[in-house]
Amino acid sequence: MKEKFYITTAIPYCSGKPHIGNTYEVILTDCIARYKRQKGYDVFFLTGTDEHGIKIENKAKELGISPKEFVDGVYEKVKGIWSLVGASYDKFIRTTDDYHEKAVAGIFTKLLEQGDIYKGQYEGWYCVPCESFFTDTQIKDGKCPDCGRPVQKAKEDAYFFRMSKYADRLLRHIEENPGFVEPEARLKEMVNNFLRPGLQDLCVTRNSFTWGVPVPGDEKQVIYVWIDALSNYITALGYTVDEQGELFKKYWPCDVHVIGKDIVRFHTIYWPIMLLALGLPLPKKIYGHGWLNFGTDKMSKSKGNVMYADDLVSLFGVDGVRHYTLSAMPYSTDGSITYESMISAYNTDLANNLGNLVSRTLSMNKKYFDGVVQSPDVPGESDDKLKATVAECTAKVGELMDTYHVSDALGKIFEMLSAANKYIDENCPWTLAKDPELSGRLGTVLYNLLETIRVGASLLTPFMPETSAKILSLLGTDDLSEKFGRLVPGTHTSAGEVLFKRIDEKEFFEKLADKISEKENNGDAKMEEAVKENVQATENANAETKEKEYEPLCPEIEFDDFIKPDMRVAKVLECEPMPKSKKLLKLQLDLGFEKRQVLSGIAKYYKPEDLIGKKVIIVANLKPRMMCGEESKGMVLASGGHEPDAVVRVLFAAEDAVVGDRVG
Repeated sequence: MKEKFYITTAIPYCSGKPHIGNTYEVILTDCIARYKRQKGYDVFFLTGTDEHGIKIENKAKELGISPKEFVDGVYEKVKGIWSLVGASYDKFIRTTDDYHEKAVAGIFTKLLEQGDIYKGQYEGWYCVPCESFFTDTQIKDGKCPDCGRPVQKAKEDAYFFRMSKYADRLLRHIEENPGFVEPEARLKEMVNNFLRPGLQDLCVTRNSFTWGVPVPGDEKQVIYVWIDALSNYITALGYTVDEQGELFKKYWPCDVHVIGKDIVRFHTIYWPIMLLALGLPLPKKIYGHGWLNFGTDKMSKSKGNVMYADDLVSLFGVDGVRHYTLSAMPYSTDGSITYESMISAYNTDLANNLGNLVSRTLSMNKKYFDGVVQSPDVPGESDDKLKATVAECTAKVGELMDTYHVSDALGKIFEMLSAANKYIDENCPWTLAKDPELSGRLGTVLYNLLETIRVGASLLTPFMPETSAKILSLLGTDDLSEKFGRLVPGTHTSAGEVLFKRIDEKEFFEKLADKISEKENNGDAKMEEAVKENVQATENANAETKEKEYEPLCPEIEFDDFIKPDMRVAKVLECEPMPKSKKLLKLQLDLGFEKRQVLSGIAKYYKPEDLIGKKVIIVANLKPRMMCGEESKGMVLASGGHEPDAVVRVLFAAEDAVVGDRVG
């Protein structure tokens, strides 16, 4: 019997077309789901849409249509984009589905009857776009702490959930289940900022709008998103308070909720407490990924820096978009996307590395052996090194995928493909082909290359399913085994089309401008305005880069001077702001052989949770010095220069770098 694996995305709010940052999450979740299926798991992959709330009610009113008509239209867009990027979900839930609304009403009633929910009155600062109340201490300069928009004073009757009743149980669960929330920095933020200071009771209804699930017996109130949307993870499996369906019995608890870092609090505090109150097991893991930003800025329609998946697919193809988004998002920090960076990654990884490897290997097999795979009977010195690289990368990819380091796993695959390209240059098949007596060696070299490509295609299947299927077809096999040596001699390969044609940047931007103009002529100008401004933003960024005045090089030094700084890999154990400084962060570092404190002027560019658990490079033999009353023993290396508007970036070490190792 297969081991089950239940994975979910957060359900995006159905107020408009999702941008590529939203779409990244479903691509990421799909990649993990495909990987688990390939490993033999019985996977259930859930996604959907959150379709209630005042924002939707107001938008529908502006358009002169019903809220249901509005969400039906957005739902079709969301589902279309999910399908476009290859999401292989097993179920798509809508919070307007009848079965879901009935289950939500039942959950609310149960919690009310057992005293976990009570009626009271709420007064505070209300943000309409976020549909959230905030206290005086939470708002910032009269604005919402989440979205930055103005808030208004509001007071209303409401129902509240007794959060504090379950806080100790949740803390105990977190302590007894390491890895419950990842990355670890996100968990520490929730525990230190919310759980330990004490939870306030949570307002779980609204009476300022009607588009939602009515409270049973009090229909002036509607059940708010905390219960309505979060419970989709169990209602989709057939859960009700009276009956636990077969799917629920089979797949719950969830193996991993994949969510954005901005909703970690709701999933690590509100949702687990709701489950505790219902007497249900908690999810095994909550993974809060970072944001996919435009450059260094959060995507925003008002800034004109929004990208949409369907536009990107038309320019880069489905797998081009999947490859970039999955590779550009680190495990615990934010990712970055611009047209320029996509072109660079496409040309480097897809056209030059993968595409070129497949194209020239298949062409040589066609030219020298009429497309017939030869037996690897004549080994050479470089063969074992290539096979060892394939075996090491294959094992590492599995290890990384099992811990949700998806970007790193994809990087490992392309590292293996680079080794295969290097193997070609080392063995020069075109030279071997000139000597008939070396035909056996030539056949072995090409076999090793074809087999590396086959293993690579297998590893790439969760990431780039269309490309992987195409490669396997060209190889004349459907064998997804990751064990080297499975390609059968005598198999016929095909020298097919170029997988990824190199992109010319100038032609690309001309094509993009034409696409925008075409959509404007079709009456779609408003939707594409953000993309148009995005092009300008990218061009401006390029111009700024070209015009940047770099600091002149320092005077030349002797090698003996270079080796004087003792640079070491260190792991950040703790990090916090310095109370007396807006610029400094206080880091507690593990050097392997000792622990020490270093102060670094990077508070403007990094939050403590961005650094905890990361490996950095420090100058370890600087004399200690006092800063703001604290001792600093070392310096964290970073780039960015000293100009006033410089963006400073810490130089992180690789995740597998050994703490304490010397650099340089």
